[in-house]
Amino acid sequence: MANTKHFTIPVTGMTCANCVATVERNLKKVDGVERVSVNLSSERANIDIDPNVTELDAIVNRVKQTGYDVATGDADLIIHRMSDDNDARRLEKTLLQYDGIQKADVSFTSERARITYIPTIISQSDIRKIVTKSGFEAVDIDGNFQDVEQQAREIEIAKQRHYLIVGVIFTVPLFIISMARDFGFLPPILAQSMFLDLFMWALATPVQFYVGWQYYIGAYKALRNLTANMDVLIVMGSSAAYFYSVAVVLGLIPGHVYFETAAVIITLIKLGKYLEARAKGKTSEAIKKLMGLQAKTAHIIRDGEETEIPIDEVAVGDFIIVRPGEKIPVDGVVIEGRSSVDESMLTGESLPVSIGPGDQVIGATLNKLGLLKFEATRVGKDTTLSQIIKLVEEAQGSKAPIQQMADKVSAVFVPFVIAIAAVTFLLWYFIIPLPTNSDIDLFTRALINMVSVLVIACPCAMGLATPTAVMVGTGRGAENGILFKSGEALEAAGRTTAVVFDKTGTITKGQPAVTDIVVGDDWVSIVNRKDKDHSAEKELLRLAASVEQGSEHPLGEAIWAEANSRSMILTQPDGFVAEIGHGVKAEVDGQSVLVGNQRMMQANNQLMNGLDPIVERLQTEAKTTMLVAVDGAVRGVIGVADTVKEGSEEAIQELHKMGLMIVMITGDNQQTAEAIGKEVSVDSILAEVYPADKSIQVENMQSSGESVAMVGDGINDAPALAQADVGIALGTGTDVAIAAAPVTLISDDLRGVPRAIDLSRRTLRTIKQNLFWAFFYNIVLIPAAAVGLLNPMLAATAMAFSSIFVVSNSLRLRRYKTRI
Repeated sequence: MANTKHFTIPVTGMTCANCVATVERNLKKVDGVERVSVNLSSERANIDIDPNVTELDAIVNRVKQTGYDVATGDADLIIHRMSDDNDARRLEKTLLQYDGIQKADVSFTSERARITYIPTIISQSDIRKIVTKSGFEAVDIDGNFQDVEQQAREIEIAKQRHYLIVGVIFTVPLFIISMARDFGFLPPILAQSMFLDLFMWALATPVQFYVGWQYYIGAYKALRNLTANMDVLIVMGSSAAYFYSVAVVLGLIPGHVYFETAAVIITLIKLGKYLEARAKGKTSEAIKKLMGLQAKTAHIIRDGEETEIPIDEVAVGDFIIVRPGEKIPVDGVVIEGRSSVDESMLTGESLPVSIGPGDQVIGATLNKLGLLKFEATRVGKDTTLSQIIKLVEEAQGSKAPIQQMADKVSAVFVPFVIAIAAVTFLLWYFIIPLPTNSDIDLFTRALINMVSVLVIACPCAMGLATPTAVMVGTGRGAENGILFKSGEALEAAGRTTAVVFDKTGTITKGQPAVTDIVVGDDWVSIVNRKDKDHSAEKELLRLAASVEQGSEHPLGEAIWAEANSRSMILTQPDGFVAEIGHGVKAEVDGQSVLVGNQRMMQANNQLMNGLDPIVERLQTEAKTTMLVAVDGAVRGVIGVADTVKEGSEEAIQELHKMGLMIVMITGDNQQTAEAIGKEVSVDSILAEVYPADKSIQVENMQSSGESVAMVGDGINDAPALAQADVGIALGTGTDVAIAAAPVTLISDDLRGVPRAIDLSRRTLRTIKQNLFWAFFYNIVLIPAAAVGLLNPMLAATAMAFSSIFVVSNSLRLRRYKTRI
């Protein structure tokens, strides 16, 4: 909808897939919320709302009411140019009108502003711009920019580490004492004393209610929202062991104490949560690397002087100086200077790009050689790097279709486990007889097996299986110049069976270039008689290019470009005339020169000099022929064609190795299409297809059972890109933000296509491995616990490391290397 607003909110406090489901369910209840997608791995909620019905504050409040929180940052600014307290109140009011600013406290007396904001919606740079726009001047007090989400994650890791250390301090001696008593290593008088039970109770209590208090809070919040999550299982399992032991110590029931079981359960799970939090932090490293690419300052020319300013103060139209070895701060167009620019950090291409006047430069790339002066065209959130970061963040926060199965299972998982635990207790207490040599009673045995079931179950592994792989996969893609705009696109690319390529501008360069120059024997004799430095071929090209200097026709530009690439010195033509549909003519160095087609030569009575077979041969090769006549006769033929881009043939060969069918689709004639198709070895050619009919051809392939990836420029091929199972748009730098396809390659190198599909396949394979492990783990170990094959401590160990395995498996994608 046109009025829809999109927000990304960092949600804290989620521990498992049930938490995700709870947040999603509650946010959907807010009037005006049109779409919600919550990601456990990135800890973000992506929300679309109707601003006419609800606002951001209502969303934030609902998250907090649900029992979770939203990560916020604080901007502490010095405000200059306030004349009185009314200015402070006006600035406060202005700031609070912007989405993402939660609180604003502006003091005229201290000239300070304290602003609480949501970092995924608005940045400190944006806030300073708002202050400036309001007529004031903002100065950041500490000069540092906060990565609020990273800070929140580091705080969470530090908190988990603290609780883990406390848990270990109390649990290790408790476990040693318990094992020593069970194996008879303690003197009988000590082993049977009430003091030992009391001491063990004292050691277990801090673990249960300090280290494990977070689980009690989480369980309470879940139950308050009429749901159940992992915290409920942990609390039920550890509390059962703890309070049973308390009852034994108080003499309310006979039996053996299990304080060490309760403490070990909580400490092991806390160990798992600590390692999981550390591992999850690594899944977003690609985004951090991208953010770290941006230059911090820029050297601009203002009032004739060079000044260094912060990057966020650069404005469109500023003239910027970049010296060798410096990063290009923002996107722009070169005005002066030539250099070689390393764009590998954004495009994944290792070779530097030659840059000169008129060429575009991309912010965050590295100037290697010469000094450049360029005009800023995109700054702030509009730069290519900012658009890439935004796209990757949105992709990492989205859900792949394969995750739907895990979500459905997670929604009923915890209640199902509780039911199994209850059945387990009843069976072991009422049905299964106690062995005659057993050293425990029926109730204790049933309780232990029930606790094992409760703590072995792990909804976390199912919740993390897909999003962690999607986060790492999309991040790795961005590092290689491949942008997946959603988890759905990442999954669809991995299922591709056929790839359809547009020809012009995709397989080919999209602009004609000189391929052949053939001269007649008489022209060779004429040039040799003049004893010039040029060969007959070069002289023919020089004359033709001199005439074409005044032409705007693409074929003429191709001839001029060829001469320019050879550094030829051209002559200014006299009497230039363009004959529409035929060619051009002029006088060059006193010679009458015509460049055009056969109709032009016939109309001007120019002799063909036996070059007709050459024209026919070039035409059969799908090349356009330009005849060059000098002083009344055709002296040579120049073949012009849209040439295949470097890397296209290699890319298609690689796709063949991957077992994919390759189809080329084009509006060109059959002869031209077959020549290009043969050169790059495609499997099938669809020629003379109108742009509007390309989508029909894709649909026909889909009807035959193929999963189709369409590769095009993202604009002319938009209908086909949309119709395909996955559209892959080739872009160049600044065009990347507006590409229409769900997958975009930052460069126009076709080798990015097999890289994208291969990375998608590997990510999809990782997701399947994660899901298999998560389901296999629960399907096998929950029954094992129910039949008494696992004690609670072993169950807690397995549960703690199931999530770590899933995250670690996803992190292997960080080592992904491209095929070509």
